[in-house]
Amino acid sequence: MPQTNTRALARNLLGNSPNWYKWAIAGFLVVNPILFFTAGSFIAGWALIAEFIFTLAMALKCYPLPAGGLLAVEAVAIGMTSSEHVYHETLHNFPVILLLMFMVAGIYFMKDLLQFTFTKLLVKVRSKMLISLLFCFAGAFLSAFLDALTVTAVIITVAYGFYEVYHRYASGGMGAEHNTKDDGAVKAMYAEDLEQFRGYLRNLMMHGAVGTALGGVCTLVGEPQNLLIGHEMGWRFHEFFIEVAPVSIPVLFLGLAVCLLVEKFRICGYGYKMPGNVRSVLLEEATRRVDRLTKQGRMALYIQILTAIFLVAALALHLAEVGLIGLTVIVLLTALNGVTEEHRIGHAFEEALPFTALLVVFFSIVAIIHDQQLFAPVLHFVLSLKGHAQLIAYYIANGLLSSISDNVFVATVYITETKMNFINMLGHLPGVESGQQLMALLTDPHLVRSEVVAGLPGDTGAKALALMHHFDKLAVAINTGTNIPSVATPNGQAAFLFLLTSALAPVIRLSYGQMVKLALPYTIVMSLTGLAAIAWLL
Repeated sequence: MPQTNTRALARNLLGNSPNWYKWAIAGFLVVNPILFFTAGSFIAGWALIAEFIFTLAMALKCYPLPAGGLLAVEAVAIGMTSSEHVYHETLHNFPVILLLMFMVAGIYFMKDLLQFTFTKLLVKVRSKMLISLLFCFAGAFLSAFLDALTVTAVIITVAYGFYEVYHRYASGGMGAEHNTKDDGAVKAMYAEDLEQFRGYLRNLMMHGAVGTALGGVCTLVGEPQNLLIGHEMGWRFHEFFIEVAPVSIPVLFLGLAVCLLVEKFRICGYGYKMPGNVRSVLLEEATRRVDRLTKQGRMALYIQILTAIFLVAALALHLAEVGLIGLTVIVLLTALNGVTEEHRIGHAFEEALPFTALLVVFFSIVAIIHDQQLFAPVLHFVLSLKGHAQLIAYYIANGLLSSISDNVFVATVYITETKMNFINMLGHLPGVESGQQLMALLTDPHLVRSEVVAGLPGDTGAKALALMHHFDKLAVAINTGTNIPSVATPNGQAAFLFLLTSALAPVIRLSYGQMVKLALPYTIVMSLTGLAAIAWLL
């Protein structure tokens, strides 16, 4: 009986995941406490980060939540962090959780409008290079004013709708329920076109996702860490744009150039074209939908259009937290379009809630990084440097750490520690009573720095302004470092991680490795452009 029970437990553990994957996770769970109590918390902490990245890389084998969650729960249990700190990290990121819960669900109720609009675009624009550029630019433009996760949710919804239409056609499925993950019914004559279409969608999704990073780095509202850095520095919207422009604008243009080049020369998995048969099927489906539209259906589309206008305006003007705007969208679209059944509303939340839970697990890893001071050696090294070498080191360090951790966390650590360092330096200037008070005045968006230092004795004012000028440059290095090189891996950008763990990723065969491969040309060009701009233009 014990052997039978053990076998049953082994089979239940992580479900249908491969046995080697189960053994790997079990091994991690055994090794981690041993490492923590023998080799020390620093080694155990870095081992845990590597293991968590492994669970993300194997997302197509097993959704990262169960395996990554086991690792996180054990880490809390053995004392690598506390449940209170995990709660603090989660509470600190509550706006992101609100966004995922409500904004993604809100986008779900706009899928008819999105699919109608983008079908027209895909069918009419036959050039793969042009449609790729449009997706990349649209992602960049929208993310500069909206939120990268919201923009990613839109393109995921659109792509999944396209895939479902053709997969249903290729499978001969006509029923209301259709399993897009099952290729068993796909007719042999359509299998090649389906595979080509998967590659086409992988390309477009990555162009759009990278676009969110290209645009997100440019403005105060583009990414969460931008708001944080802008607040610490006292930069308003236009000031933030001007400060980061020497780095962000060259990166934007060369990033868009990469989009065209990888398609033209079919580099790193790009160059898939939409088969003519797929284009015909999508066009026929779009025509049928228009023909089937009743007056109620047309009115529902008009409501979605008006709600979309409200959404863009509310996000651009920051009328409320992004998640609350998403909740408003849900209320408007369900009430005005007659979606009143609980199961229909509940279906909209299926995509986002697993990722929300995974993100909370990720916050526990961030808490461990903080408690065990895993980034401290790198931070102390870059703080010890001076001048331009320090700028370059800041950019590289923030880029590397953001590629394996949460870029918001990395930015928070670096801007906070750097500001404290400059407060100390200001405090040691002749005639300065309090570096803290002087820094508060110099980063007040309502005051002019030259006027603040005018009353300081001798050349103290000039020295204070020189220090702040260097601090401004370091803040730009932190912002661009956490935004640009972090496209290298899915865990570097929340939008990338959301795409990797979405329902779309497995059906179009978008794995962790595929994302790294597809992002590689962008990573190289964008990172080196950013580095050159930091060195020569900043």
